[in-house]
Amino acid sequence: MEQELRYRRVSSWEFDLILREAEKYGELRHSFFAVVEGKFRDVYAVNEEVWREIENLKLKPYSFGTFVGTIKVDENLVEKFYPNIEFFYFVDIKKNYAILKPKAAFLFTTGKDVPRRGIKEYKWEGTKKLVLFDENGVILGIGRIQSDSERSFIKNITDVGEFIRRHKKA
Repeated sequence: MEQELRYRRVSSWEFDLILREAEKYGELRHSFFAVVEGKFRDVYAVNEEVWREIENLKLKPYSFGTFVGTIKVDENLVEKFYPNIEFFYFVDIKKNYAILKPKAAFLFTTGKDVPRRGIKEYKWEGTKKLVLFDENGVILGIGRIQSDSERSFIKNITDVGEFIRRHKKA
């Protein structure tokens, strides 16, 4: 039996989850989010004009705006917002980031981890996750810092090349 999708604005609690995740990295620059609720609660950044159009549609959309992450219950039964790479385009990043040198940036986008020598600059405060950039300021993905390792200083969690590398199952 298929579950019907519902779409709505985020609740104040859900917005607080999004805001708390953004504050780990800097300041949230966007304030209007909506949810498509099905098996998960997928979160989209939307502008007011698009939202007004969606509210007037007779057909219910599967998605709209920019998909920025999912709200799920973690293994400790706590609700949490899990951002994707695009979420960080809506955050003014001031901490918990790394700028990679060209070779390390390329290798990261092919799924590899980053050695300490591949980092041009980084700022790490608190959380283990970092947003990774190339030298031009392009977001490459998300990594987990492993400060005790030289060879795998930042472990690749997800990167912009992941979609291309997905294997199609026949």
